[in-house]
Amino acid sequence: MLVTIVTVVLNARNTIDNTIRSVLSQTYRNIEYIVIDGGSTDGSLDIINSHRNSITKIISEPDKGIYDGMNKGVLAASGDIIGFLNADDTFYDNTVVQNIVSEFKNNNIDCIYGNLVYVSRQNLSRITRIWRSRTFCDGLFEKSWTPAHPTFYCKKDLYDRFGIYRTDFKIAADAELMYRFLQKNHAKSKYVNADFVRMSDLGVSSRGIRSTIVITKEMRRAIVENGGQFNLFKYLFYKFLKIGDFFKAYGKR
Repeated sequence: MLVTIVTVVLNARNTIDNTIRSVLSQTYRNIEYIVIDGGSTDGSLDIINSHRNSITKIISEPDKGIYDGMNKGVLAASGDIIGFLNADDTFYDNTVVQNIVSEFKNNNIDCIYGNLVYVSRQNLSRITRIWRSRTFCDGLFEKSWTPAHPTFYCKKDLYDRFGIYRTDFKIAADAELMYRFLQKNHAKSKYVNADFVRMSDLGVSSRGIRSTIVITKEMRRAIVENGGQFNLFKYLFYKFLKIGDFFKAYGKR
C-alpha cells in the first residue's frame, strides 16, 4: 500500500529540515513524499534540495496559498492513501505511518484520524496542549468539532469522487473538505486514540478574536453550502466548551 505524504512550505527554513527528517525516519518504507514549495525566498528550498535524493517529487513555484499547494500535492499524488504534514510539524514518532497503514489494512474504512499534540517551538518534546478527537457521528461539525487535519489520512479515491480543497476559503478549507467527506458523503472513518503529529504552538496571540470570527463565518458557509444546518449559538457554545477540554486533556496526561 503506497502512502503519499505532502508537505506544503513557504519560507520555513527554521523548521522544514525537522519535518523532512520526520518523514524519512518512518519505519514504513512504501512512502511517496511530495514537497510543494510556494516560492520560498529564505533558503527553505536549499534545505529541501539537500534531501532531493530522498524526496519523491519537489514542486517549487508560486501558488495562491496553502490550499492551492495542497491541491497540487493531491493532483501529483499516486498513492493509495494521502496525508499532509505541515512544514513546521513532525510525526509523533517513527511508527505513525506504519500504524495508519495497519488500520487501513485491518478495517473497511475510507479515512482515519487521531490525536495531535501542540509543542513548544523552542522545545519540541515539551507538550503545551492536546487535541484529542473522538469517533465521528452525524452533527459533530455543527458542534464546532473537526478532526485535526494533520492527522487526517484518506484514500485517494475520495478526492477523485468528492473533490479537492476549495481555495475560496481562507482558513477553513480543510474543515470544509472533511465535512464534505465525512458528513455529506458518509465516508467510512475510524478514530484512533493515539498521537499522530507534533504541531508547533504559535501561542495565544495567534488564536485571537479575529481568527475566531473568520473561522466561524467560514464554518457556517462550509456547513450550509454542503446542505447542513448551522445554529450560531449552538456552535459558539460548543466552541467555548472545547477550549476548556484542551486544558483538561493536558492535565490528565
